[in-house]
Amino acid sequence: MFSLAVKSVRQRPGRFVATLLAAFLGAGITMTFNSLHDTAGAAHIDDTSAETLSVSASVVGGYGTLLVFFAIASTLTVNVRQRGEELALLRSTGATPAQIKRMVVGEALAVALVAAVLAIGPAMLGGRALFGMFQDSGQVAENVDYAFGPIAFGSGFAITLLAAVGAAFLAVRRATRALAGGRPPRSRLRNLGGAAALVLGAGSVTSTYAMKSTEPALMAAPAYGAILLSIGFAVFSPRLLRVLLDRIARPVARIGGAGAYLAVHNLRQRADQLASVLMPLILFTGVAAATLSMQTIENDAIEASGLTKSVDDKNLETLNLTVVGIIVVFACVMLVNSLYAATSYRTREFGRQRLAGSTPRQVLTTVGVEGLFLTLTGVFFGTVAGLAGTLPFNAVRTDTALPDATYGIWLAIAAIAATATLGTSLATTRRTLRVPAVSAVAVAA
Repeated sequence: MFSLAVKSVRQRPGRFVATLLAAFLGAGITMTFNSLHDTAGAAHIDDTSAETLSVSASVVGGYGTLLVFFAIASTLTVNVRQRGEELALLRSTGATPAQIKRMVVGEALAVALVAAVLAIGPAMLGGRALFGMFQDSGQVAENVDYAFGPIAFGSGFAITLLAAVGAAFLAVRRATRALAGGRPPRSRLRNLGGAAALVLGAGSVTSTYAMKSTEPALMAAPAYGAILLSIGFAVFSPRLLRVLLDRIARPVARIGGAGAYLAVHNLRQRADQLASVLMPLILFTGVAAATLSMQTIENDAIEASGLTKSVDDKNLETLNLTVVGIIVVFACVMLVNSLYAATSYRTREFGRQRLAGSTPRQVLTTVGVEGLFLTLTGVFFGTVAGLAGTLPFNAVRTDTALPDATYGIWLAIAAIAATATLGTSLATTRRTLRVPAVSAVAVAA
């Protein structure tokens, strides 16, 4: 089955572009930051430089590992779902569920291996540029030499390949159960995980009020709390989307007409599938808003006190900005990949609508309203998570109720989220509408 998997990748490489891109970015970022461990472990390096490099690699590497898995899992889940007819045909011709699993997992393994190899060169360049940034800011001594060694290679390949295999196995397991006519996997474990994330996030955020304004770890509790709350909201995103639809569906349908009414109906029916879109939206909005807002508040507080930033302050700012940068990249990749795959998969649906009398403009209106709802849902609950971490930190750090200089940050984050969501979905729909309606209906899913 592995040879069949390799042939499948060769015959239809376009199907695996999204997975290749996610794995490539994941391997590149993992190798880039773990090369700092290789550098920190070199001989004759001072303790301050070694600690700075090790902490940066550990913190960002931890976030990067989770994001690699989520990004690859998101793209593979959409990929496997779109291949339902192909997998059903294999099943009807005698392939066992175990053989189908080995084929899909083999495809993911082959793509991830190629992505990891391609990521070596960019990771070396990125690691050297990151190391130079640490030296330019005075966080690492000038006599330290950059190293790209076995830790970077090993972690990059291991994390990328394990994430691809694990994500592919989970995705195809769900698909083969559905083909066999069995019940879908229970969501109890996922719901328990989401509830635990919300409870732990609320506890972490609340604990901020018990800390002093001068504590070095003051930002850690609300930041982790905002991240956990974002994860909790992302897990329950299908339910949250339905709640929002129930509240504003009627007025939107009245204003937007038939296209808006159809969009609301589609969102209700596809709420579970749209979790792959809402998850990166909520995570991006919540984590970026909380981290950037708290860093801005911290910078303003240091400037108001008349003090200069210490090495620890610079390390913290570098880590925060780097984490946000990684989250932005991965969230945008996950969002664009999921929206592109989900929208292009609806070619036959759009063709049937046009044969039933809908105009291309009405189809675009439907997709636009769907994208607007998704943006509102993701930005709203991401903002709630971000504010839950920002407000306690601001209250303890500055003794004021509301931060003054964070509104522009939120507007920029919301604009990026809206541009990525609406731009991808509308551009993909326009491309799909170029196919004649009759031909679109005949396209294989």
